Amino acid sequence: MKLISSKIVLASTLVFMSFSALALKEDTNQPINIVSDNQSLDMNNRVVTFTDNVVITQGSIIVKASKVVITRPEENSKQKDKVEAFGNPVTFHQVMDDGKPVDGKANKVVYDLGTEFLTLTGDAELKQLDSKINGSVITYDVAKQQLKANANSGARVKTVLIPTQLNRANGK
Repeated sequence: MKLISSKIVLASTLVFMSFSALALKEDTNQPINIVSDNQSLDMNNRVVTFTDNVVITQGSIIVKASKVVITRPEENSKQKDKVEAFGNPVTFHQVMDDGKPVDGKANKVVYDLGTEFLTLTGDAELKQLDSKINGSVITYDVAKQQLKANANSGARVKTVLIPTQLNRANGK
């Protein structure tokens, strides 16, 4: 039983490691393109809101949402932008440095550029190839490369691991 538990922990660790590099290094240097049916700007509060059929692209990243709110901090505050996306669901796709795609979805996605912290809330899912993690809330600390998944009361976090894909990722 201890051997089986060790294999499950190892397999889970490999899946989380495979999700740990959510960005191609070149993606963050690419221009950000945002297309939507509507856009509004609140200059006093430094908020830009995009609504209806929002599509954001940056390098290999593609985000689709029904609403995206970008809040810019005051100048000289040393804070960075905060991006909130809403949808039913918000979806995103990205190709990692190793060429493998990562797909995700949730009812709400928040990315704080200052803390480099990503939060997926409401029917959250991260998927790479056929392996995936589902939960009520999935958080990813980009700087620390730490992923956590939680479920609401009465629900459970679900992880699906495909051994053949894990073995290929491990070079076996």
